[in-house]
Amino acid sequence: MSGTLYLVATPIGNLGDLSPRGIQTLESVDFIAAEDTRVSLKLLNHFQIRKPLVSYHAHNYAAAGQGILSRLLGGESCALVTDAGTPAISDPGEDLVRLCGENGVLVVSIPGCCAAVNALAVSGLPTGRFTFEGFLPVGKKERRERLEALRGETRTMIFHEAPHKLRSTLGDLQEVFGPQRPMALCREMTKIHEEILRCTIAQAVEYYARQSPKGEYVLVVGGAAPLPRNRITLQEGVAQVRSLQQQGQRLKDAAREVAEATGLSKNELYAAALAQPET
Repeated sequence: MSGTLYLVATPIGNLGDLSPRGIQTLESVDFIAAEDTRVSLKLLNHFQIRKPLVSYHAHNYAAAGQGILSRLLGGESCALVTDAGTPAISDPGEDLVRLCGENGVLVVSIPGCCAAVNALAVSGLPTGRFTFEGFLPVGKKERRERLEALRGETRTMIFHEAPHKLRSTLGDLQEVFGPQRPMALCREMTKIHEEILRCTIAQAVEYYARQSPKGEYVLVVGGAAPLPRNRITLQEGVAQVRSLQQQGQRLKDAAREVAEATGLSKNELYAAALAQPET
């Protein structure tokens, strides 16, 4: 009979957030698979838990996952942990869960901290419907393309971001979603220097022009206003772009203004206007 894979959520800052059930599970399994064994060892030492650790992370998950699966199929039990938060959420643990599912290994979630959900809860933005986007692509072009695809998203959006990329990401958010879109920046959640900034995107850009970003961030961004039922067609949008051009606006600026007003894609408006000869 195969063993069980336990997904154990660990604290995202405050060690007091590890649940009694999480501690009991870590104490009872045969071994623990950790994103960074050094980080997890500190957690285990704090709770005086002595268990064998194996490394499982983004750079070795293909080979390490097969090794863990073999041990599970052999009857051992394993707890999967990340450096912080819930395993398999924006995390290579999702591949191990898939492997277990394909091979009939039981997977049990031990709930606890999740930075994205905690940030959403304190953001003050609508929580009934939301989309988790994780980390945006590193490349500027790819990042902008991802955001453009989310331009008309009406659900609250959640992103993770590192401090050294925060300013450029805020600039892209402002460019694509507009300066007045509401957002919350949640920094160092559950830690000593936790900070929640509720503002518009423009205010966030201005704030971090004066402040150096520090710590890990979760960005919660309000969704777009629902499009009116009588949404205009792309051709009608191009006509509006042409009208603004006739008033002296550059094509790029006209396409952006019409996109913000109608919910149409700025890139599609620009390309369609460029391909269509002026009359």
